[in-house]
Amino acid sequence: MRIYFQLLCFFVWQAAFAQQIIPLYPGKIPNFKESADKERIDYDEKLGKVIYAVSRPALTAFFPSQESAVGTAIVICPGGGYVSQLSNREGADVARRFNELGVAAFVLKYRLPDDEAMIGKSFVPLIDVRQAIRLVRQQAEEWNINPHRIGIMGFSAGGHLASTAGTHFDTCQADNPENVDIRPDFMILINPVISLGEKFGHKWSRIALLGDSATQQQIDFFSNELHVDKQTPPSFMVHCDQDSVVLAENSMAFYRQLRKNNIPVEMHIYAKGEHGFISAPPFDEWFGRCVYWMKSMNLF
Repeated sequence: MRIYFQLLCFFVWQAAFAQQIIPLYPGKIPNFKESADKERIDYDEKLGKVIYAVSRPALTAFFPSQESAVGTAIVICPGGGYVSQLSNREGADVARRFNELGVAAFVLKYRLPDDEAMIGKSFVPLIDVRQAIRLVRQQAEEWNINPHRIGIMGFSAGGHLASTAGTHFDTCQADNPENVDIRPDFMILINPVISLGEKFGHKWSRIALLGDSATQQQIDFFSNELHVDKQTPPSFMVHCDQDSVVLAENSMAFYRQLRKNNIPVEMHIYAKGEHGFISAPPFDEWFGRCVYWMKSMNLF
């Protein structure tokens, strides 16, 4: 009976450790403004769990078994046009697949821009993603993670946030008092919003993040194809040529700038498929290419 109890406790501990919800900030939340808490969750038949009006930022940590862990970690930013987050389809579901490969995954519930709930709404998602990378790197030893193999992944507007983390890690240092390295070691961008400009940028992400009357300076700051340099992390990108929501030119423009700066990059543009890959390409198709790239980059 004693052995049975010990085994039961072990498996309960393992299950609890496999998935943990971690508040992003242990104390005061930066840029917080007192307001009514409007955070809510809906469920969509195709998209699964969708979160709106996020006011309580957190990381949901998914850990592989200790035996299978390869030491790599990924912070995942779900998409939703900066007005919602598809936390299952572009979060937890992907995290579990990474766990099967021995990769630790952290689904970021980042705050969504809201003038009533925060000061300087345009920078709040960036502050949150920087804190997520900082937190994972600070806890790397405890979580059996190689601190030099921590990447960022994002879908659609989450891809914009991920690419912002990869191109603006050396700006706005006020939210990083310990000067922890917050540069992601690699980026995985899935049908990402890259630009907020008029030519091929995503209008609705721009309005949600910057408001209706954004200045050209603000638009340029958050158009990440303009900020690639020699320090931008190696990147993997997937897009569909038929994507009418976020044009494939976003990935193409980022790809060109990465190549110009001699940054290792791989990009796949599928001839068929919609934004979000609702019908095509199938998950295993694009995810398999992502895994192959990660192996080629010695992340396994």
